[in-house]
Parts: sequence; structure tokens; C-alpha cells
Amino acid sequence: MAVAWSEKASSMEALSLSLSLSPPMSPPVILTQDELKKIAAYKAVEFVESGMVLGLGTGSTAKHAVDRIGELLRQGKLTNIIGIPTSKKTQEQAISLGIPLSDLDSHPTIDLAIDGADEVDPHLNLVKGRGGSLLREKMVEGACKKFVCIVDESKLVKYLGGSGLAMPVEVVPFCWKFTANKLQNLFRDSGCVAKLRNDGKGEPFVTDNGNYIVDLYLKKDIGDLQVASDAILRIAGVVEHGMFLDMATTVIVAGELGITIKNK
Repeated sequence: MAVAWSEKASSMEALSLSLSLSPPMSPPVILTQDELKKIAAYKAVEFVESGMVLGLGTGSTAKHAVDRIGELLRQGKLTNIIGIPTSKKTQEQAISLGIPLSDLDSHPTIDLAIDGADEVDPHLNLVKGRGGSLLREKMVEGACKKFVCIVDESKLVKYLGGSGLAMPVEVVPFCWKFTANKLQNLFRDSGCVAKLRNDGKGEPFVTDNGNYIVDLYLKKDIGDLQVASDAILRIAGVVEHGMFLDMATTVIVAGELGITIKNK
């Protein structure tokens, strides 16, 4: 028995030594939301080719794409790129990176646009404009041959408005309360609450176009999106809304398990 115990003890000691010498298991890498955005943005820039006219999006995700385009231009890996910015902020960023810029008047057809989104539904319809640039984004992205939308997985929803966050509508400042009430009543069956966006200092947020934004908060699905779109645009005082319907040709989603590419 003593011999058997000694052998068992020796084998246990060997196992213990083996475990102590083994490299510790690495903890799982948890990426931040911004890191996921950067991964999606860099993947989208792989669609960019030299000689393209590009729509340059606005927002925290699109910023990574614009940075990457500027980097590739500096490295000489991209040449003869022309950018069409969707906001004054993106224009300033692109200029600082040395990206040549133009506008829709000179380039009415755009090869590729890259931009983020606030929501993406299963049919690749989008909500955009929580950054306040929805009108220029829609003008630029509506003129492109291919629109690649980049998001992290938190932006995926079952229906537009499903996140409970704002669905933006750009309105003229004149009698904005009248317009906001019209919008709220339009979607009262969906529990809509319409609020004027402020700038964080108690004043109305003003877009690059000198307009206000009314944010719609919805508790239920608003139904047929095209019908809803048409109804919003028929209200006098509305400039544009943040639903981008059937516009994205590709959506790149970055998640903890990797990249997913969804195509129309």
C-alpha cells in the first residue's frame, strides 16, 4: 500500500508541476464599442479604389473610415481620390488629412459612400441623423452607385425606431412647435413623443443648413416605412427625415464574434 501511495503521490506531483509550467489561459478579449466601429470602418475602406469619387460620412464610425482613407493616401496606396463630405465637421477632418474635396455640383454621381447608421433593420433600412447631418448625408448617399454602411452590432434592431432612441426629422425653425405637433400626431398610434433637440446649452441644435431637428421617440413599430416617409415629407415645415430606405447596398457589422457583411 505504501508503494502504491508513493506512486500516486509522485504522479500527482508531476501533474501539479506540469500545470504550474503551462502558460496561463488568456482571458477573452472584450472589444470596446469604438474598437468595433474601427474594425467595421477599416473593412469598408477595402472597397475603395484609386480614382474613385467618395462620399465621406459623418459620425464616430465614419470618422475612422475617413482617417483610414487619409492614411492610405499618405502611404501612396490610394491615389486620385476625390471626397464629397456630408458635413462641415467631416470637411474639416478631410482637409486636415489632405483628402481632395469637391461637391455634388461638380460630381453628381458618386462611386462609393461610406457612412455609419444609428439603426439598421433586417431589410437594411437605416435610421441616421442623430449626429445632425441627415440632410447632406441623404443627398450624398442618394447620389452614389454603392453605399456601404458601417455599424457595430448594437445598432441592429427589429424595426426602425426599435432602439427607443431618436428618429430625427430636420425642420425649418419657423413655427417649429407647429411642425413638431404635426409629427407627433402623425404617429400617435405608435406612442410618439416629439422633442426639439438642444445643443446641450439650452439652445436649439442648429444643423449645417441652419435648420432645427425634432427627434421622434417611438414605442411601437410605425408600419409601412414608405407610407410613413411620404406622410412626414408632406408636412409643411419638414425638410427631411432620418429614415434611409432601400439606400444601403452593403452593411458591415462588427461584433464580438467578428465581421458580418450583409448585401442587398
